[in-house]
Amino acid sequence: MAMIILTNIFQSLIDSPFYRYAFFAGICIGLLAPLIGTVVVIRRLSLIADTLSHFSLAGVAIGVFLSKLINSDFFAFDPILMGVVFSVAGTFIIEKLRGFYKNYKELSMPILMSFGVALSGLFIYLTPGISTNWTNGLLFGSIYSISGQDIIMIVALSAAVIILAIVFYKKIVCLCFDEVYARISGINVKFIQLAITVVLALVISIFIDLVGVLLISSLMIIPVAAAILVGDSFKNTIVSSVIFSEISIVFGFTFSYYLNLPTGSTIVLFNIAILLLIMAFSRIRKIRYIREGTEERNAKKTE
Repeated sequence: MAMIILTNIFQSLIDSPFYRYAFFAGICIGLLAPLIGTVVVIRRLSLIADTLSHFSLAGVAIGVFLSKLINSDFFAFDPILMGVVFSVAGTFIIEKLRGFYKNYKELSMPILMSFGVALSGLFIYLTPGISTNWTNGLLFGSIYSISGQDIIMIVALSAAVIILAIVFYKKIVCLCFDEVYARISGINVKFIQLAITVVLALVISIFIDLVGVLLISSLMIIPVAAAILVGDSFKNTIVSSVIFSEISIVFGFTFSYYLNLPTGSTIVLFNIAILLLIMAFSRIRKIRYIREGTEERNAKKTE
């Protein structure tokens, strides 16, 4: 079975440039999403990915509205660029709102998410000629529409994120587990926090057209949720989450391509399946550990 799947993948990579570009982009997403998602989850900011994706959608909708409104041969709004601007701006808005609600900092994200959803709905309604396919593509992704230029941008972003992760690894780990110690150690906590959030915003806004608003946060959070159950360190959690993510990407692409299913949804469902398997394995292991402990105590009593 595994050999058949691998053979089909290699054949598709050779025969179809659309599949080749999409598959390569998926591999990059499978690496970046859990890499950033691990930091987000450990920092207790799981909702921020959903928030920024919805606010980025508002930027895309406004970009489309302005491009239709201006409709000039000399100047055109790039909707995805507007999504990037809104996503990065969203990080600063979240920080400002967190300052207003110091005891209820998590309120900042539902507020911004609601604002983004409201703007998206308004400008999608106001923009003439928006098709249902376009709206569905933004919500659920259209990864097979990727071009060679998109691949260059994705590779550049992936390289930049990996380099930043390597350079600031110790500072990020320190910040994730003990912010007070990080401040005492002289780490510029605000700068690291802002850098992480801006990178998160860039990844979300660039991949939003490929994976979709409703699924991008799932790719960041679910593999990490599974990896936390098996990883015994920060590094092991990152490695495990990337492995789970890439397995979901490979199987999701293969099944969706040959069964004509939506790619993003299929990948997320494989992520969920892996999470459920890990949860079942962890539960069985826990029950076995408790049973062995009980048997050992009973054996000592009989002695």
